[in-house]
Amino acid sequence: MEWPNVLLEVFKDPLLDDVRPKVIAPTASDRIAKAQSELDAWIELHGREPRRDGDLKEKMMWARLIGINNQK
Repeated sequence: MEWPNVLLEVFKDPLLDDVRPKVIAPTASDRIAKAQSELDAWIELHGREPRRDGDLKEKMMWARLIGINNQK
């Protein structure tokens, strides 16, 4: 795509040096999908679902699993 010269000059303005696109915050669905993906990876690595009595990481995964199951 060719930008018109007028626009190219506007973009070169030093006032626009710090302008960046707005970052879109993840939605609840995005967060659940990410949590599910992390749980799937954990289960694949360990060959079982996380348990409440495991180490800190496993406890966190267990809590995430309970949270996801409560969403259903």
